[in-house]
Amino acid sequence: MTQGLDRARAEHLVRPDPKRMIASFPLAVLLLAPDMTISAVNPAAEQLLSQGARRLVGKALIDVLAFEEPLILHRLADAETHLVARRVRVGLPGRSTRALDVMTAPVQHHPGWQMLVLHEMSGVEGLSDDVPGAGAGETGALRAPEVLAHEIKNPLAGIRGAAQLLDRKLGEADRALTGLITAEVDRIAKLIDHMQSLSRRIREPAVPCNLHEAVRRAQAVIAASDPGGVVVREEFDPSLPPVTANPDALVQILLNLMTNAHEACEGQDNRRIVVRTRFASGIQVHSRAGKPLRLPIEVRVSDNGPGIDPALRDHIFEPFVTAKKNGQGLGLALVQKLVREMNGRITHDRDEVGGWTHFRLHLPVAGTVQND
Repeated sequence: MTQGLDRARAEHLVRPDPKRMIASFPLAVLLLAPDMTISAVNPAAEQLLSQGARRLVGKALIDVLAFEEPLILHRLADAETHLVARRVRVGLPGRSTRALDVMTAPVQHHPGWQMLVLHEMSGVEGLSDDVPGAGAGETGALRAPEVLAHEIKNPLAGIRGAAQLLDRKLGEADRALTGLITAEVDRIAKLIDHMQSLSRRIREPAVPCNLHEAVRRAQAVIAASDPGGVVVREEFDPSLPPVTANPDALVQILLNLMTNAHEACEGQDNRRIVVRTRFASGIQVHSRAGKPLRLPIEVRVSDNGPGIDPALRDHIFEPFVTAKKNGQGLGLALVQKLVREMNGRITHDRDEVGGWTHFRLHLPVAGTVQND
């Protein structure tokens, strides 16, 4: 018995294999040969580049990544120097240009060989609400409404009441004005409700959920409000296990994404929306407890609309950013908050070749994360 325990302790003390360490690294890592071809990639690089190692290995780097800044390739050609570049615009295979952090380092004792590390801020993110610098994001911009909402809602209620009293005393010709006042007060109150939802700090409990049931519930809501709308094509993996999520929040997330997809397709001759579920290896974030957390379950909502304005693509999850004429810019900000609360991640990308816009939601398998 004692010998068995000693053997188990010894196994825990064995240094991990370097290949396993690179494979577990949450950032995209590419090993470049002296001729600037890709010699090896880790799973995170496969996910970022949307291609497997078999297709990437042997390709020239310039055939896979298109750096908008020519200086980057010039520096990469010098394999003996270190490079750190922030927010570099990089074209990815069949997808829109992304803003990535780029880092390189020479491989010791192997002249000409180097490691290329790519990091996308929306790709591997901490899930804590109290991280340094968060004041410009969720904990700053989204908490301000808590302070203002009460002070704004009280006078709004008074204005609405006064408009209703005036409506009783005015003639039919003037009632349009009081109706306009009432409608605008209701609109502002609804906007504040959305802002309060964004700033809510209480996390709803996450429990095991059937992802496909949530998708179909969201589809039913949309179909009821728009019976003649575009039919959603399902590409489900029936073998997927339950995910850890809040059931109502998950439906709200999917409802928002699918509604956006319907609106994006308006006016298209051949409108198409696809909801796909699958296993996605290599997706990993840092949990609020500081431990790495894998998110292997992916649901992708895709539409063949014209896509989001390139100038807005890097900011679509920020509050008040919208391309809609009558949009408030709070829907996707709320989606991101709800996704983070269930330890998930959401990303957006554009396939310019195929003409598709994709929103990808990644979630943990039920039982792999504990509620905080």
